Amino acid sequence: MQDSTDLFSRMKAVLDMNDRGSYTQPAHGLYPHQWLWDSCFIAIGLRHIDVERSKMEIISLLRGQWHNGMMPNIIFRDDPQYRTDRGIWRSWVNPFAPDGVATTGITQPPMLAEAVVQIGSLMEWPECRAWYRQVWPALLAYHEWLYADRDPHHEGLVLQIHPWETGLDNTPPWMAEMHQHQLPLWINIIEKTRFDKVISLFRRDTHSVPMDERFSTIEAIGLFDIQRRLRRKAYDSNKILDHGLFAIEDLAFNSIFIRANQHLRDIAHSLKEILPKELEHHISLTEKAFEELWDPYTMQYYSRDFITHRLLKEPSIATLLPLYAGHVTPERAKELVKLLENEYAFGPAFPVPSVPINSTWYNPRLYWQGPSWVNMNWLIIDGLKRYGFSDHAEALRESTLEMVEKSGSSEYFDPRDGSGAGADNFSWTAALAIDLLKR
Repeated sequence: MQDSTDLFSRMKAVLDMNDRGSYTQPAHGLYPHQWLWDSCFIAIGLRHIDVERSKMEIISLLRGQWHNGMMPNIIFRDDPQYRTDRGIWRSWVNPFAPDGVATTGITQPPMLAEAVVQIGSLMEWPECRAWYRQVWPALLAYHEWLYADRDPHHEGLVLQIHPWETGLDNTPPWMAEMHQHQLPLWINIIEKTRFDKVISLFRRDTHSVPMDERFSTIEAIGLFDIQRRLRRKAYDSNKILDHGLFAIEDLAFNSIFIRANQHLRDIAHSLKEILPKELEHHISLTEKAFEELWDPYTMQYYSRDFITHRLLKEPSIATLLPLYAGHVTPERAKELVKLLENEYAFGPAFPVPSVPINSTWYNPRLYWQGPSWVNMNWLIIDGLKRYGFSDHAEALRESTLEMVEKSGSSEYFDPRDGSGAGADNFSWTAALAIDLLKR
């Protein structure tokens, strides 16, 4: 690898390029707005450059928080040219939507607490305490909302109502369910008549990214149809669940949530705050309920259908995120690490592929169905270190930085040769590469 100073400078230039003042856009053109977990990952890298700017990245997210505590996955720019984006979602149909800010009506993996703690780790304690105090009300409200809104049966796991809420937009467990149960007749007719070929010509996301690196047009239509149905129910979870719409207890989301809850407890302890008893009860319940996602036959964790409790046995990168959650037994952690060591599963030349190589879904350059992502690697590295797999963590850190150095700040990477794919100059790739360099 070249001089780390050179790589740091290149990655900083990407963040400078995408800086919009109070927040950082993920990438020019394709991703012009502010995304929830993108900004959290970006803040983790920015803290090494400018702690105050890193804090601003998080504070800017809080302006989009709904009055019920929900953190939306996107805050839209108010420029006239993005009127269509805002109009597709119409967040204002829900009475809890924020005043004067257009957002989506769904959330994303709760990385907020991780970002808050990572930023605080570079501060002296008085400054850190003030930082925690500043974000505490919003952070607490978000976690309380997740349980109140997304665990209606008080079983411990929180559900998601759209694949976009997982951040892994076309991940196999969700796509398999969508194709089998969620595509309405009119979309099936489009597919049979091949009219999707015409619709493909109007897709904005494939103007700057090759079509074969994005999900199919039929899947894109299906995802927007689900979003339209959510909007029709005004993003009210009670109405959505009453009509039996898409609801999955996603493995990746719940893994990240468990770690976020641990951070929430630590922040509360630092501030000498006492978490509400009901929230503490829910947190403990989540850690127990999570083990219901374990399949003893394949020795893996899976996502689960909310209604039937059926495990969705389509492996994906989520399989390894219980390492990041950090609460599974050392024995089960070892089983997951075996998958990372297996060159036919999650151990190619440039890991970690978003789908294991031996999966029928595997496609090395297709969005969340094969490519390696730096943010997933960052989460897995964190988990490996905390479980004592230091050599594995260091090997993954080095291979991650190698593919970024080789191919730049790409959105994602081909796990076979480390070549870049997706959008160029992607912000969280740059930010997390900086963090891995500083580690």
